[in-house]
Amino acid sequence: MCGIAGILSFDGRLREDDRERLARALSRIAHRGPDDEGIAALADDRLLFGHRRLAIIDLSPAGHQPMVSADGTGAIVFNGEIYNFSRLRSELDAEAAIAWRGHSDTEVLLEALVRLGVEETLARADGMFAFAFLDARRRILWLARDRFGEKPLYYALADGRLAFASELKALIPLLGRRPPVDRRALAHLVAQSVVPAPLSIYEGVRKLPPASLLAVPIDGPPESMEPRRYWRHPLLVPPRARAPLEGDETALLDRLEAALGDAVAERMVADVPLGAFLSGGIDSSLVVALMQKRADRPVRSFSIGFEEESHDEAPFARAVAAHLGTEHHELVVTPAEARAVIPELARIYDEPFADSSQIPTVLLARMTREHVTVALSGDGGDEAFCGYHRYLWGDQIARRTALVPTALRRAAAAVIRRHPRAMARLLAALAAAGIRPLGRVRSPHRLMVTAELLAAASPGEWYDALTLYWPRRTSPVVCGALTAPHWREIAPDRPLMEFLMAADMTGYLSDDILVKVDRAAMAASLETRIPFLDPQVQDLAARLPHAWRCRDGRGKWPLRALLARHLPPALFERPKQGFAVPIAAWLRGPLRDWAGDLLAEARLAREGFFDVATVTALWREHMAGEEDWSPVLWAILMGESWLDRQPEP
Repeated sequence: MCGIAGILSFDGRLREDDRERLARALSRIAHRGPDDEGIAALADDRLLFGHRRLAIIDLSPAGHQPMVSADGTGAIVFNGEIYNFSRLRSELDAEAAIAWRGHSDTEVLLEALVRLGVEETLARADGMFAFAFLDARRRILWLARDRFGEKPLYYALADGRLAFASELKALIPLLGRRPPVDRRALAHLVAQSVVPAPLSIYEGVRKLPPASLLAVPIDGPPESMEPRRYWRHPLLVPPRARAPLEGDETALLDRLEAALGDAVAERMVADVPLGAFLSGGIDSSLVVALMQKRADRPVRSFSIGFEEESHDEAPFARAVAAHLGTEHHELVVTPAEARAVIPELARIYDEPFADSSQIPTVLLARMTREHVTVALSGDGGDEAFCGYHRYLWGDQIARRTALVPTALRRAAAAVIRRHPRAMARLLAALAAAGIRPLGRVRSPHRLMVTAELLAAASPGEWYDALTLYWPRRTSPVVCGALTAPHWREIAPDRPLMEFLMAADMTGYLSDDILVKVDRAAMAASLETRIPFLDPQVQDLAARLPHAWRCRDGRGKWPLRALLARHLPPALFERPKQGFAVPIAAWLRGPLRDWAGDLLAEARLAREGFFDVATVTALWREHMAGEEDWSPVLWAILMGESWLDRQPEP
């Protein structure tokens, strides 16, 4: 795992201070690669490549980057791991003799890019990565990102130059300035807790989307800086166009376990100490069980616990570890220790990020890094196997509301949107008479969110209604609005639950879950690997009958069945808990003064990003216990905290 950065000048040679700027940029991402640093000038001094290395495979100098190919026609800076590099190396050897200098996956990737071409290499390679590759023969700079977006890559085109980097804090010195804040990004932060690709928090700075490739001519700015997708997730293929799996349940479970076991085995290849996160849930427990089956010594497993019993999964992880015989490490933190991380979040996450489970993730990564350099994770199982509660709950609500004519529901939603305060008073009066058509009494702002559930008719509208913390049609961000939804590319002709899964797989997973894990782990110089994101595993999951994913009113039936081969069901059959902290209560208690200062009306008015009246009302409703606005307030607080700690040029 590493950090990369670079500058390409279209108008002649690089500037005198570009190497110094690049060195400064690399120093800001030293946590991503504490073991080595390299800078190289290429393409007739038009291009600078910079690299920070976290040595995982081939710890020798043969793994140093930037790396030039054996024939001198290609060069690369690479962040990530290619899991099937041994097989890819054998395929290259079968086609032509190569004078290998080491045994790193970087060298294999580079030689494949030179000999097979970029798109063929990406089709064959299984890994997590972001890289910049110079094709000196065609005079093209290629930027690429892995299928799921495990590794980040930011880029910007300005002043006749292209700059790219693994993190924003490294990109800003290359630009020499901080661009204006993008209000669309802030609107997404409030509505989704994240800034989704291709947006970044800054205008003109973009994230390369997952599974995307950008070709940049060395000798002049491209006519278009629009990347193209080189891979589509199998869930994006309409169900009728997928080849269904054949065989009985036992045979298909065997096939799935073999694929997941192979994915685990490939991700256990490392020349440094390795372990796994273990929450005690289905996904991480299955990964650890398959690791232990393939290991010749106890696997090192890691979990975090909390003194607050309602948020403590440590006992479950401890029981699973004891049954599997792992070398288990556990960190129990106090609420004060967890809250002490908050001032560091803006630096760690680099742009505003508001999934509050970032706090325990940071603590878990730090503890794990004290023992190992690589950790396997159970992420990706929920999206592939129907694991989130909102899939089942949303389907139930959609079926019930379908009994009411769409026109009537949308008319009711329109009335709420036009007159939220009057509707809130009416519902309060009805509740006093014992009539509760929408359940408990709702505040005007919460009614605006509820209206989206009433109005939803298409799968995309249901996805927004179930996942957005703030309605798409409005925003508490001044002059802020959401961009077009990513779910437009998903064909609606499928069960609603599968549509929700596909939307999460192509949005929530890459923009939230993988960002959370990457930044937290890399801040501690820890590499994470995710077996569930193996392409073969994802393909098998997509081709399972939907009734298999969700059975008897619960999701993830195939994973439950597989885990039962390794653990007694009593150790994992329990309600899904999630990796959370009690932010709502903390905002009303120990974080009250900190939050109050950041949400002060004078401050908000001076900055001009958030609507003062709306934010003040949300804060009052939350503090009074009328509503839980913690997701929205936490997003605004993370935005405000980041504004105080933006990276310097």
